[in-house]
Amino acid sequence: MKRAACLVIACVLPAAAHALPSFDEVRTKWRSSDWVLLSRDGEPLARTRIDTSARRGDWVALADVSPALREAIVVSEDKRFHEHAGVDWRGAAAAAWGNLWNTRTRGASTVTMQLTGLIEEDGKPTGRRSIGEKARQTVGALWLERSWRKDQILEAYLNLVPFRGEIVGLSALSQTLFGKAPSGLDEREAALAAALVRAPNAPYAKVAARTCTILRDMQALHGARDVDPCVNLTSYVQLMLTRTASAPAFAQGDDALAPHLARRIASEVHPAAGARVRATLDARLQRFARDTLARTLAELNAPAHPRNVHDAAAIVIDNRSGDVLAWVGSAGGLSNAPEVDAVLAARQAGSTLKPFLYAQAIDEKRVTAATLLDDAPLDLATGGGLYIPQNYDHDFKGWVSVRTALGSSLNVPAVRTLVMVTPHRFAKTLVALGLPLSQAGDYYGFSLALGSADVTLATLANAYRALANAGIARPFFDLADAPKEVLVDRRPAPAGTRVFSPEASFIVTDILADNNARTRTFGFDNVLATRTFAAVKTGTSKDMRDNWAVGFTSRYTVGVWVGNADGAPMWDVSGVTGAAPAWNALVNYLNRRSDSRAPQAPAGVVRASVTYQDDIEPARHEWFVRGTQMSAIGLTANAARTVRGASSDAQAARIGAPTDGTIFALDPDIPPARQRVWFERADSGARLAWRLDGKPYSRDARAAWLPWPGRHVLELVDARGEVVDKVGFEVRGAYAKAASHGAR
Repeated sequence: MKRAACLVIACVLPAAAHALPSFDEVRTKWRSSDWVLLSRDGEPLARTRIDTSARRGDWVALADVSPALREAIVVSEDKRFHEHAGVDWRGAAAAAWGNLWNTRTRGASTVTMQLTGLIEEDGKPTGRRSIGEKARQTVGALWLERSWRKDQILEAYLNLVPFRGEIVGLSALSQTLFGKAPSGLDEREAALAAALVRAPNAPYAKVAARTCTILRDMQALHGARDVDPCVNLTSYVQLMLTRTASAPAFAQGDDALAPHLARRIASEVHPAAGARVRATLDARLQRFARDTLARTLAELNAPAHPRNVHDAAAIVIDNRSGDVLAWVGSAGGLSNAPEVDAVLAARQAGSTLKPFLYAQAIDEKRVTAATLLDDAPLDLATGGGLYIPQNYDHDFKGWVSVRTALGSSLNVPAVRTLVMVTPHRFAKTLVALGLPLSQAGDYYGFSLALGSADVTLATLANAYRALANAGIARPFFDLADAPKEVLVDRRPAPAGTRVFSPEASFIVTDILADNNARTRTFGFDNVLATRTFAAVKTGTSKDMRDNWAVGFTSRYTVGVWVGNADGAPMWDVSGVTGAAPAWNALVNYLNRRSDSRAPQAPAGVVRASVTYQDDIEPARHEWFVRGTQMSAIGLTANAARTVRGASSDAQAARIGAPTDGTIFALDPDIPPARQRVWFERADSGARLAWRLDGKPYSRDARAAWLPWPGRHVLELVDARGEVVDKVGFEVRGAYAKAASHGAR
């Protein structure tokens, strides 16, 4: 009988050898059910499931499997795995004897025999096998043992064996059930995984009982019986197995560092199952950006002073290559719409468009960095009525230079500049920078100077990158080489489009990096100041719905947005309290090993000493486009009278500011502590006092008032209480809405 069996095996073995593939063929054929987004260094950033027939992870080498799991599989499925040659004849005899006496015994199939069946059926077991199939499996196991090493057999088995539900292979099981790599499985987790091999879809109680048996067998191997390994095991098994029903298409944790970018790539590139797509992202920077935004949101929503800010996004672009090094579409756990990619969401730009406006005006030689602009009330006739821009703090500064106007984000000077440039031409410039304006400039009108157009964080940051690259706009890259695994290190940069001259770009960059230019609005000690060179601008849209901080160093452009994905307004958030702290943290991280250096002045600019008449601004050295430099700047006689206040023949007492009928529409881009409306009188020095809404307010010739929503009446009264002059005004805008939430 034994000789006959050996003869059959000898005859069938060559056929089995011809039918079964080699280990390398099996491993090469393996395909994950996901495609994987990799960082530029090959670290997984996100997994996206493509094949819905089964859930398979990456192939796992046996060296990356925890010793506990290897032991649990052998103890559970094949105790003599390391001794037999493919068939456990002792186990087969015991099984046959048990079947003869109708006794429940462990099956006689070894790990090698099971692997033979998995290879033949392409990982899809068919249930009970006939005697002929068993014989074929036995022959195949003998051939595998002669052709494969033991470690190869166990490795292939762990990758091909089906577990619970649709899960196939150890990688998918480990990530889905335990949220960790197979190398990190402990004894309890390993025993549960081994228990699922025998009865993948058994009820919780049966799986728990089998897990308990495996744990006790493993404990017996080591001679340890002090602690019962089965305590609370049933509840643990039930908790772990419930995770399989809700496993996401996008993996969680660090394996989902860039889910939004992965989703966009999936819709554009359509990777196949098993594909590994390499992006330009830096995994460490991506992780730091995600964690920084989450920390920023937590601070903005501290219980002592909640700001109603639930979403944030960030992007980092390499200035030279255009590679996107970080892309965080959403951060924080309180978002009402975490699936929204805020890097690509179109939102109002606020004051972040001002640098482009001044660069264009400098290129057109309409202004220089030293040119004086009048920061005073301005009424512009439009098709819908009067457009009356206001500064955030409503403290008009009078005559200021372009450097101060841009650095301190003053609105009225920006609108005056747009009047010279025209909305139509400015809109064309923004489109040339890659900003997705949906309408022509005349549609936005003069409000375009204050960022009424919708932009995305990605396009806005790339537009600032054009300033960093001396005025040349080029596209950015977020994918190194979509269908392949090879990173393209020397990708040729496109020619690009020159939008600004190197001279205008340099001068605007110098202003954005000048902390002294920001002091009129933000104070000297502000979060926009960095240890080394960085040019930056903040912006806040209408009703505090969007807050931006965008800028660049010598090597990187960094853009940060905070707000709410559903469009809800924030409370008491300004340009330097919302996005700017996260922007500052990212810039410091990027410069942690090397300093950022200011750009070299191009040949077309000169630096000249400038003095101002009547000390309107301190004397300084200023940059000019060659041929536009000047050394002394003053005002005409009419302008001088305006800046000094009332003319010499205006002896009668009156209210100089605000004017009657003024509507204050506050720009939320300046800290709330600096929100003030200034009452000014033009008189001959008589003893007069202010009365606001019928109540005494101040006796100072110039008094500051914290704006409050609604209509107000301001009176100037003499010593007898008689009204000398009276004006009415109204307060509207974002600050009024914030006040209803207690944010003042």
